[in-house]
Amino acid sequence: MPEERKSRAETIRSAIEQEILSGKLPSGSQIDEQQLLSRFGVSRTPAREALIQLASAGLVELVPRQGAIVSSITLREYVAMSEILVQLESLAAQLAARRISPGQREAMQAAHADCAEAAERLDPDGYRMANDRFHAVIYEACCNEILSRQIRTMRARMRGMRDLRFEKPARIRASLQEHGAVMEAILRGDEEAAAQAMVRHIATGGNVYADMIAAMPPEAGRPRR
Repeated sequence: MPEERKSRAETIRSAIEQEILSGKLPSGSQIDEQQLLSRFGVSRTPAREALIQLASAGLVELVPRQGAIVSSITLREYVAMSEILVQLESLAAQLAARRISPGQREAMQAAHADCAEAAERLDPDGYRMANDRFHAVIYEACCNEILSRQIRTMRARMRGMRDLRFEKPARIRASLQEHGAVMEAILRGDEEAAAQAMVRHIATGGNVYADMIAAMPPEAGRPRR
């Protein structure tokens, strides 16, 4: 496609992807094409191309006579993604230990401090937001845009499931300790320790939930829209 049209489509795709990742557009949300035209000041072609790109990434479903719907996933799909995410996050931590910049070091420490404050308050929503910032620093510090995009896309697809990880104070405290181990390994440049610490962090957070879901029958339905 011409570069100008490609750029417009990419701008729309990126904006919608970030809204899905942040939870602003939860599973089941309808994306109105006419609103995209007005919001971004574009013609129908780049808007449709952006939606096709989002559909190719699995973030939306193009439904006849309904348009684009933010994708839902089954419980089993959630488990499968969780198992893959462990390995992707581990690789990101390994690369971050090798490549993290001074500014990113400060950003990681600041995010970890925010996690600690939220944990002290027993604030699950505050901890969840600080946790997202902590991991976002690692994605940036790994300096691998393809890996970072894969992680963000997978997390965006998983976002529609209710996040129960931090509803219990014990899990918040455990997560904070795991963050500390990941951060210390990254900051001292220990690639192997960073990767292993991240595996323990992601796997511990999801194992109980994943095992429960994996044991469900195949006909377990999609989450309600």
